[in-house]
Amino acid sequence: MGRKKGMAAVLSALALVAAATEAPAGAAVTYTLNAAPDPDDGRDNDQNNDNDQNNQGDDNDQNNNGQDGQNNNQDGQNDNQNDNGDNDQNNEEQQDQNAVKEGPDANDFVPIQQGQRKNQNRVRRQGSRGSFTSQCGTNENQHANPDNFIVAPGVQNGAHHIHDYVGNLSTDGFSTDESLAAAGTTCANGDKSTYFWPVMRIRNQQDDSDQAEQSEADGNVGRIVQPSSAGMNFLGNPRSKVVAMPTFLRAITGDAKAGTNGDANARAQWSCTGQNRVLTEDYPLCPRGSRVQRILEFPSCWDGQNTDSANHRDHIRFPDRNGQCPQGTRAVPKLQMSLTYDLPAQPLAFAVDSFPEQGHDPVTDHADFENLMPRNLMRQAVNCINSGRRC
Repeated sequence: MGRKKGMAAVLSALALVAAATEAPAGAAVTYTLNAAPDPDDGRDNDQNNDNDQNNQGDDNDQNNNGQDGQNNNQDGQNDNQNDNGDNDQNNEEQQDQNAVKEGPDANDFVPIQQGQRKNQNRVRRQGSRGSFTSQCGTNENQHANPDNFIVAPGVQNGAHHIHDYVGNLSTDGFSTDESLAAAGTTCANGDKSTYFWPVMRIRNQQDDSDQAEQSEADGNVGRIVQPSSAGMNFLGNPRSKVVAMPTFLRAITGDAKAGTNGDANARAQWSCTGQNRVLTEDYPLCPRGSRVQRILEFPSCWDGQNTDSANHRDHIRFPDRNGQCPQGTRAVPKLQMSLTYDLPAQPLAFAVDSFPEQGHDPVTDHADFENLMPRNLMRQAVNCINSGRRC
């Protein structure tokens, strides 16, 4: 994307630390692919039934610590000196990671007219042009917490920023496939999927939420703003028909640490209602009568086997710029979250929640999803998309 702010201003220690995702160092990815009861009665023999017990993502190489040979040093004094130096460096890096970076700044806000035109691929004859919307509300019940069970399982405040949730009513840092399948939902037609994203705040207003103290410690201040609308839309692929998502498929979009990781996985799209332009590195200043819009598009090329992977990306990828899925993958319905907000059209007035060291950089926008649609509802979505209907 070509970051206009550049990475030169980021401390080198931050660059080392931020190579991780939201998960704490060494956190294991737990696969519970077919352990939970299916949200429907299980009588469906759909060819896309989730046969994910054969996950191959156990990469032991990632656990190598690269310190072989350090214990062979016969000079105990040198060993102690080296160990102390390593510990000091690790402590400094940890302090840098937890330090709150000031932001955003006024340069992060630009008129939407400066954005690029929205890219829309031409749908070919063999493509799928329909859509399916899961009606899940706007988080009227104020289900929110600073957790992320996908990338930081079993951790409270693993995200260090607040997430809004729609869909599954039980989602928190300790959620599992089993607990989600047993919970209720805000979505229509029994869709128990969990959909979540970082909250937006008006920064000069008081935070009256239950997490205000922790949020302030993490550098997230201001009143949390509920979306005025939240569309959970599933779209087709311009090059092919789509197949059903497997139950318990997990997917993430964007990079919550793109401010220090770089833009390789950044997917932020900021716009305004009624406008045909998007920004990827800035917050939009919308014209009168228009609302701030976040467009969060998820990967939609599934490997046909796994519901998750070690980095939460390898099992489901994005198509290329023309909509073509990579070899060895097949197109599934593409989730596109469309969130709109009533926010002041003023620089510095609002910001998205972020990790402490990310300074509320708009490029860090991201979202998470786990599919728990009943199979008959997923079949309905696929049929609508492939037949060109809007459901």
